[in-house]
Amino acid sequence: MGRFNILERRVAKFLREPPTVRGATAVIVTATFVVTVGAGVLMTLIDNHEFPNAGVGLWWAVQTVTTVGYGDVAPKDAAGRLLGAFVMLEGTAFIAIVTAVITSSFVTRAQMEHDKAVHKDELSDRELIEQRFDELERKIDALAAQR
Repeated sequence: MGRFNILERRVAKFLREPPTVRGATAVIVTATFVVTVGAGVLMTLIDNHEFPNAGVGLWWAVQTVTTVGYGDVAPKDAAGRLLGAFVMLEGTAFIAIVTAVITSSFVTRAQMEHDKAVHKDELSDRELIEQRFDELERKIDALAAQR
């Protein structure tokens, strides 16, 4: 019962707050791992002729999810091919999402550096304006002292 509450709280927090790069990466890696192991074991059950044990099924799943596909083992049954298509799509999505996460972090870092540079320029403009006001006040004070 206690584990369910922890899982429930994590899911609620994940849905409430925008995911961090670290959190998104953890979800993606976990999902890909579960799909790979699950597909390897399931393929052994579906196509026992081509995949006589779980080791061969896992080897096929790793090849397929990484989009390497050596071709030394391949499903022959329609159900096995359907599972293979799902695992291929998961592998392609994994690569695309990891690329997007890395790109997003680079873009975010560049935006932060740009914002810092703009803010720094604004501060120097502000300092320049303050210097001009100080100069004007000195001139006004000098004029007032002459009268």
